Amino acid sequence: MTLDLANYPVLALADTPDALRNLPKDKLRQCADELRQYLLNCVAQSSGHFASGLGTVELTVALHYVYNTPFDRLLWDVGHQAYPHKILTGRRDRMPTIRKKGGLHPFPWPPESDYDTFAVGHSSTSISAALGMAVAAEKEGKDRKIVAVIGDGAMTAGMAFEAMNHGGDIDKDLLVVLNDNEMSISENVGALNSHLARLLTGNFFNSIRDGGKKLLSNVPPIKEFASRAEEHIKGMVVPGTIFEELGFNYIGPIDGHDVNGMVDTLRNMRNIKGPQILHVVTKKGKGYELAEKDPIKFHAVPKFNPADDKLPASKPSSPTFSQVFGDWLCDMAAEDERLMAITPAMREGSGMVRFSQQFPEQYFDVAIAEQHAVTFAAGLAKEGLNAVVAIYSTFLQRAYDQLIHDVALQNLPVLFAIDRAGVVGADGPTHQGAFDISFLRCIPNMVIMTPADENECRQMLYTGHKLNQPAAVRYPRGSGNGTEPDKTMTALEIGKSRTLRDGEGIAVLNFGTLLPEALRAADTLNATVIDMRFVKPLDTDALDSAFASHHTVVTLEDGAIMGGAGSAVGEYLLRRQSGCKLLQLGLPDQFIMQGTQQEMYAELGIDGAGIVRQVNDFLNQQPQ
Repeated sequence: MTLDLANYPVLALADTPDALRNLPKDKLRQCADELRQYLLNCVAQSSGHFASGLGTVELTVALHYVYNTPFDRLLWDVGHQAYPHKILTGRRDRMPTIRKKGGLHPFPWPPESDYDTFAVGHSSTSISAALGMAVAAEKEGKDRKIVAVIGDGAMTAGMAFEAMNHGGDIDKDLLVVLNDNEMSISENVGALNSHLARLLTGNFFNSIRDGGKKLLSNVPPIKEFASRAEEHIKGMVVPGTIFEELGFNYIGPIDGHDVNGMVDTLRNMRNIKGPQILHVVTKKGKGYELAEKDPIKFHAVPKFNPADDKLPASKPSSPTFSQVFGDWLCDMAAEDERLMAITPAMREGSGMVRFSQQFPEQYFDVAIAEQHAVTFAAGLAKEGLNAVVAIYSTFLQRAYDQLIHDVALQNLPVLFAIDRAGVVGADGPTHQGAFDISFLRCIPNMVIMTPADENECRQMLYTGHKLNQPAAVRYPRGSGNGTEPDKTMTALEIGKSRTLRDGEGIAVLNFGTLLPEALRAADTLNATVIDMRFVKPLDTDALDSAFASHHTVVTLEDGAIMGGAGSAVGEYLLRRQSGCKLLQLGLPDQFIMQGTQQEMYAELGIDGAGIVRQVNDFLNQQPQ
């Protein structure tokens, strides 16, 4: 549903940044107010990321007003906060399609718009990318400006500081805007501090500083005194900061909801040479009281009525796999005081809220630091503690070296509870958990389990926890088929499958939660269905039996075909030199775009109907 632009008269004039820059400065506050209201009403109708964008409205307006985007490069870290950016860059009327199949991408996406200068979705990449662009801009010699916007949460990742350490060393022209939405706006962000920030970025201050340094460059004692004097002057009006030590000129904090004040400060900073950091304080959920009070709950929302005092109640459904994990974690911790659970800033998403409250001494949120999370777990395991790393599939990619070098190489008993494995839906290609089987399967000492339902998930978590080696249990976003988890925890026999249906000619080997689709297809094909359970080690007895008694074996997985579970079966089939035919079904060699899980299953041909179609096509292509 398109919103009536008559209700947003100033925003209607600012469909692009060029149009925005034609507005008089005294209209910017109204433009920001209308942009916030438009975002609120738009997301209420369509669902999507919410609280982060509400907090960056004035910042977005100010950045596009001062900088000549898209010639000047503006990078958004992660991209949850980029909805106002999308609205101002020609995509206003398409916002109701965001996160939907064929609609707007959920994050900045260069194929969608020239204003999206870098593809994002994972945290803490913006400064590194912006620094690369700054080097390129210097070589280009056209006075192109580079700006990276990064949140205080994303600054908890080591990669952000690695980039700043490099940026301060090579001294290129770059502005990093630190969007701090956790700090309250206290005295040092009032009118006086904003005035001082403008002074510190103004031509007068910088010409004195630069000219004085040049004049005194050959008088070391005086030069040192001038430098120290500058530090003390700034120290009286801005917080002490590590950023100066990393080589960045630090300004702030300033009020991120004072659009005109930010325009003044950014205009002054635009032509300062070298690496700069502007500390902007904002409020997540700004302008919508419910989101301000509970920004976590309102991070991403379903369709809702802004006039209501709460989000609509979700329809009763089976427990999600994240909840199954959270329940298992609490039950296991009650039995095992040596269990230690780690999350890289995904407590709510990974189902760990209750655990963190009931077992605070066994719970560790290490912030957005996946590499540290894995090696920290290795250290715990090395000293005899039972480490569990709860991590999304797409984020585990960021700790691959640590998984190999620090866990598997030493054969340490760390359990990886891999959430959001397979197709995740609306978050699109940056978040699809497509690759974990492929990149885990080649690592020695790993045991990899793929539960088909909620109870298998619980029992596999217990199995992995009791193993004396690295283990992974991968499970998808959302609910399973409604199987009630057995409260009793029983370790499964490693590498053993279960046959669920006997058929003729065709055997479907299922890896994971697509089992209901496999069974639906098997009814049409009269196929055998084997729930393989383990990718590594494989049940070779079951494979030998399937090869011997069927002319075609079909592997099914919610993961990349290349290097995946089907590839493992193919490798074994080749070694056995069996004449059995093999069809591998799963995610193709491409990045999977956004859409609901069921929409993407259908498009990829791994729902029941798609399996039948692909099997018949495969058989029809075989020589008679």
